[in-house]
Amino acid sequence: MENQGFMDKLLDGVGVEWLPLGEVGKFIRGNGLQKKDLMESGFPAIHYGQIFTRYGLSAYKTFTFVSNEFSKKLRIAYKNDLLIATTSENDKDVLKPLAWLGEEMAISSDMMLFRHDQNVKYLAYCFNTVTFQKQKYKYITGTKVRRVSSKSLAKMIVPIPYPDNPKKSLEIQREIVRILDTFTGLTAELTAELTARKQQYNYYRDQLLSFKESQVEWKKLGEVGSVCMCKRILKHQTLNNGDIPFYKIGTFGKNANAFITNELFTEYKKKYNYPKIGEVLISASGTIGRTVIFDGKDAYFQDSNIVWIENNESIVLNKYLFYFYKIAKWHIAEGGTIKRLYNDNLKKTKIPIPYPNDSKKSLKEQKRIVAILDKFDVLTQSITDGLPHEIELCQQQYEYYREMLLSFPKEEVIA
Repeated sequence: MENQGFMDKLLDGVGVEWLPLGEVGKFIRGNGLQKKDLMESGFPAIHYGQIFTRYGLSAYKTFTFVSNEFSKKLRIAYKNDLLIATTSENDKDVLKPLAWLGEEMAISSDMMLFRHDQNVKYLAYCFNTVTFQKQKYKYITGTKVRRVSSKSLAKMIVPIPYPDNPKKSLEIQREIVRILDTFTGLTAELTAELTARKQQYNYYRDQLLSFKESQVEWKKLGEVGSVCMCKRILKHQTLNNGDIPFYKIGTFGKNANAFITNELFTEYKKKYNYPKIGEVLISASGTIGRTVIFDGKDAYFQDSNIVWIENNESIVLNKYLFYFYKIAKWHIAEGGTIKRLYNDNLKKTKIPIPYPNDSKKSLKEQKRIVAILDKFDVLTQSITDGLPHEIELCQQQYEYYREMLLSFPKEEVIA
């Protein structure tokens, strides 16, 4: 419990006051900058929408710029300003903060800068706490476009340790930032590692599924199996709640929002096509080529939109097909409102079969490729193992310590 003792010492006796932001600093709204004004070089500038997609908690440089002449007409942020996106179509992103650590930089409208004498990253962390997020929902207005006014923002409170002793206050703020930076830094490292591993996975997958002409035969999927789908389920046969989940194209690979009765499922499963465990289901409309390996759990799937190849595993393994589907060049029908992969086009899609004249050697090579890609898949995709799991655990740790440190508990910490 060494870390617990450290937390006790850090927080013990801290005199904290929850102050309205209007008493902590002042808000200055951005002006005049639109997306069309952005350039690849010039005077640093940020459009408010970029805060959602291109920046994390803090930044010291921008990805976009405006002309030096135009920058003279714009609101300028300086080092230690807190940038706040005050408008979004998503409640979660309203009041998303960005601690600015760089030099002069122009900001757009629908963004405010908050000028203050606190540690800017400390304030950014405060904005992300559950306590602060609960506050903001009292002040969000608008229907499609959601926003918070500067007047409302000024009423929202944040914890300032020793507000009457700025030196001591900043020392505590810096130490809290240092602790939280450790967690966010580790998460960033793991995320970068995951990105690198995914790139490596894609490279090796492409290499493993590339063969010399003498070692491979390109067969049409229609030659290795038949295209199958479940029996059509009509709308009046579905339920909001029920025994058997019914997956439509919009919920494929997610959580079902429709169900059918067990009686209908048993009847249709017995009479009509139904996938076997291990066979690979494919989305044939919308986002073409999404795949799910059927695990055998009772479920039903929308006809024509979700299909599978009932293949002969003495020729090609299900798992080999699964990995090939990720790089397959589908013959998609264009022109309609929704893209479709029709059965005839699916049958024409070609797959490389290694050592086609030696089935034993072919299956051995397929198994070797699958084993290698399985290891990469666990490392880069698994939410119970591998890097995604580590990132999730690290994020949970960060959120736990952020809430504990920025609520300044005592009894709760000891407990």
